[in-house]
Amino acid sequence: MKEEGINRSMLPDHCKDVSVRDVDFNLTKDNIFEKSKGKKAYTRTKFIILRHVKEMAIVKVEKEGGKDLFRPIKSVEVVSLPEETVFVKDDEMDVLNRSRMALLARKHPDKYVVVQGLFNHISFIQSDEANDLMVFEVVPPIPAKLSVLVDKALDAGLVDKAIIPSGKTIDLNDLERSVSTPTVMFPCRASGITSEKKVLYLDETPPLSGEVSLIGCDLSKRIFQNIYRKAPDAFVSMCPRELAPKEGTKVIIKCCKVREGFEIKDGVAVVPWGATVQEVAAAINALFA
Repeated sequence: MKEEGINRSMLPDHCKDVSVRDVDFNLTKDNIFEKSKGKKAYTRTKFIILRHVKEMAIVKVEKEGGKDLFRPIKSVEVVSLPEETVFVKDDEMDVLNRSRMALLARKHPDKYVVVQGLFNHISFIQSDEANDLMVFEVVPPIPAKLSVLVDKALDAGLVDKAIIPSGKTIDLNDLERSVSTPTVMFPCRASGITSEKKVLYLDETPPLSGEVSLIGCDLSKRIFQNIYRKAPDAFVSMCPRELAPKEGTKVIIKCCKVREGFEIKDGVAVVPWGATVQEVAAAINALFA
């Protein structure tokens, strides 16, 4: 019988690997080791949740070799004892979705969280297993499209690891208020932009009259210069590559220079401006690989 702590990378991949047993003894380490002697476990079982009254403990089991459906337990590793374990019943939780499980587990710091969820499936997760992801985007429109795509990728189970996203946005209306010219130009129309100034859109190639400030990215500036044969009177960058926080947390952004797929550089995943759920999922998987 083993006593060292479990490697968190060895947490269950599937609820089929987890069994639940009601026991009639107090869930101490010595009792668990002693009562496991001579017991058998199902061939698929890697973890057993032991339940005594309202207390729970989690053990990892190693079984003897063979082809029998139930095989003798060769060794037991205690994953958590009752003081380290909490139980949550959430009838809508997909226990196979590690990201949503991790978000729930964040409410119980330093604990192993046993979850009985959708279809009464049971699994568990450790509260610090999750990886943080900053979703950085320019708005409007609202809701921010990239945040929606990230949520869809996580809900669909397309992301391998447990990811907890948080959003941070740059509001084009705030950038607009920072310029002093009577006319402001954006790359294209976006619902939710408000201004007391004259507003133009670069993709419509409108005629210019008076001084104009361009709010856009480097590509927008080059297109402006190509169309009007001059630089804008003022330029304000809205480029997520330039404005994304450099705080150590991994970040996902959109960029018009990426036409398809994704790019990964310095902890930042970059997807196309018109990214799909599949591209976003692939980018997150690569970012945390």
